[in-house]
Amino acid sequence: MRETIPLKERPADIVFLAFFVMNLFFITYIVDLEQLVIPDVRDFIYPVWPLPRMVDLVHWWGWNFDPVLMARPPWWKATIWIDSLLFGPFYAAAIYAFIKGREWIRVPCFLWAGLMIANVTIIMSEEYFGPHATPTPLAVTLANLPWFLFPVLLTARMWLREHPFTRERRE
Repeated sequence: MRETIPLKERPADIVFLAFFVMNLFFITYIVDLEQLVIPDVRDFIYPVWPLPRMVDLVHWWGWNFDPVLMARPPWWKATIWIDSLLFGPFYAAAIYAFIKGREWIRVPCFLWAGLMIANVTIIMSEEYFGPHATPTPLAVTLANLPWFLFPVLLTARMWLREHPFTRERRE
């Protein structure tokens, strides 16, 4: 019989939880949503959500560091739709699963990691070599690095243990 390992005994999972929470509540449904509800950054009315201050923050980052974010070509918007429709629900499920120690999240973690690495590779190729290349490659690389590292770390976390959240029940 197996028992769930308490979250307090899984400190690395707390780091993953923080990453999932930040992605769910800031990246996916503020930063990315802004790019879906404002198609033209040069001519727009502030939406109800995200709040104007958050829209201004996204635009500040884009104008200063990330020209492709402001150009919003179709392939870019496709990555944003993937984030909104697939990654957002994954983050919600992962938050629940990591808190409760539910091992059904293992396979979705592998799927998320592979898709995230592919998306970020495509985006960073544009950032370095594309028509909307960043004028600040170091800043953009550092800003995007977590979305390379966390998928690799999460894959290792889930790959190395068949039961990442449980152990044999102690008698």
